[in-house]
Amino acid sequence: MIEQIVSVISNALYEYILIILLILGGLYFTIRTKFVQFRLFGEQLRSLKEKPSDKKGVSSFQALMVSTASRVGTGNIIGVSTAICIGGFGSVFWMWIIAIIGSASAFVESTLAQIYKRKGPDSSYGGPAYYIEGGLKSRTLAVIFAVCLILTYGIGFNMLASYNLQSTFSSYEFYDLKICGMGMPLIIGIIVAALVGYCLIGGGKRILNATSVIVPIMGVAYILVALVIVAMNINLLPSVFARIFTEAFDFKAIFGGFGGSCVMYGIKRGLFSNEAGVGSAPNASASADVAHPVKQGLVQVLSVFIDTLLVCSATAFMCMCSGVEPSKDISGALYVQAALSQTLGEFGPVFITIAMIFFAFTTLIGNLYYVDQCVFYILGKKPSQTAKIVYYIIASVIIVIGAVLQADLLWNIADITMGVMTLINIPVIVILSRYAFRALKDYESQRKQGVEPVFKAKNIDLPDKVDYWQ
Repeated sequence: MIEQIVSVISNALYEYILIILLILGGLYFTIRTKFVQFRLFGEQLRSLKEKPSDKKGVSSFQALMVSTASRVGTGNIIGVSTAICIGGFGSVFWMWIIAIIGSASAFVESTLAQIYKRKGPDSSYGGPAYYIEGGLKSRTLAVIFAVCLILTYGIGFNMLASYNLQSTFSSYEFYDLKICGMGMPLIIGIIVAALVGYCLIGGGKRILNATSVIVPIMGVAYILVALVIVAMNINLLPSVFARIFTEAFDFKAIFGGFGGSCVMYGIKRGLFSNEAGVGSAPNASASADVAHPVKQGLVQVLSVFIDTLLVCSATAFMCMCSGVEPSKDISGALYVQAALSQTLGEFGPVFITIAMIFFAFTTLIGNLYYVDQCVFYILGKKPSQTAKIVYYIIASVIIVIGAVLQADLLWNIADITMGVMTLINIPVIVILSRYAFRALKDYESQRKQGVEPVFKAKNIDLPDKVDYWQ
């Protein structure tokens, strides 16, 4: 009964509300910024090179890796597989669309996070809760958003990441073994929780350092393997593209069952993966030490592209070019493993297992970095050491619980909590977007003058008091 109720709420949220909100919001930001996600691609790459003014500060690259760690995770493998198996090849097209449109939303929310960020002892901090309070003067709404984020990333997403990770071991013989009366899913959950707890004890810097190393290496390796598989099956590529576009615009099938259509699954899994407009990445963006807020906004556009156009597409094409026909019965890890076995033999499932371990780990610690920021906001101060230990224990227990629950329930819980965050964040950034647009205009004006852009709040007539940019 619980699964049915949660499923109905999830479908209603995505069929009638979020699809309109995401597309209209993304299109509005795209038009108002004059297609910033394409027009300033060179500036996106250039912004990555900026170093913090203080050695203790967080670089643009480190902030990008934290947000990408949360984005590039189990959703890029299991989520894409599920979308293709249930929604069909056409869901890949709608993933691309939601990423391209949504990247403009990512630009606006991360630029606002930089404008309204606060000063900390070692580095800056901020996110949607801070620009909601600073720009809209509503602490109540800011607290509601912070609670939603904690529920989404601390519970929904982390339980799902834990489940997705342990499910990749289901094809191995030892998966059915029991040790001390405990099944393998529970044992895997305990091991993952212990490793994540170690990173949590080290605090934000340890998280930054871990993701800065793991994310680039694993991401590049994953894409290279995908390219090898596509190259080995290059003869199937034309038919794969034909099927993507044919199914994407099969309106009879789409409107005949919209809840299970390629459009719905493309948007659901695309949003789950790239998180554009959700309000998560701004928590990492605010920590970057940059000379102009637009620089970090541009960097987050790049993060969305890395997540969906590169990593999600890598999963999609390595599966679709394998010749293995997707079906609901093998959705998730089984489809990906079967696809790689078809092309790479025994190495395929082993590689996916390794990729899932790294992707799940970086997702878990990246998510909990966001949770840290929101707990800090709600309390108005750093928690005591005792409170931190209690929080770490709860976070670890949640990871263990997620490993033994059912996939459908976890997907729907994560979809609902993420949807509520989006329902709050998109209207807020639409209201405050004029400051992001003015900041972009200021940035481009300085670039045309041949100078390195430096931001001042007075240049955009910002009426609100901020810690930086005076």
